[in-house]
Amino acid sequence: MIETAGELPDWAALMVAFFLLIGGAFTLIGAIGFLRFPSFYERLHSPTLGTSLGVGGVLIASMIFFSATSSRVVLHEILIGIFITVTTPVTLMLLARAALHRDRAENNGNIPAKHDRHFPTD
Repeated sequence: MIETAGELPDWAALMVAFFLLIGGAFTLIGAIGFLRFPSFYERLHSPTLGTSLGVGGVLIASMIFFSATSSRVVLHEILIGIFITVTTPVTLMLLARAALHRDRAENNGNIPAKHDRHFPTD
């Protein structure tokens, strides 16, 4: 039977709180970066890192919490981490390529230089 959060050991509660704060901080930094950068291409990078690292902190906190309260090791969250690690960069590349294609088709002057190694070239 799963114990309640009130019966969570102190060491586990401190670790859960620490990883939740770390995850929340990374997510907040990603959101601030999204708001502060001026162009679409610059805005892409910050939220993807914030999402990956932020979710990582929350997942670690979740694994510690449920492992401590159920008296067994709980690793289900690793699958969520794997899916986020795989899908976030793929989404970033698809969005960047779609925006680049659209901007080139419309002759928009806000296109990154072709020699810029951070953006895909067609």
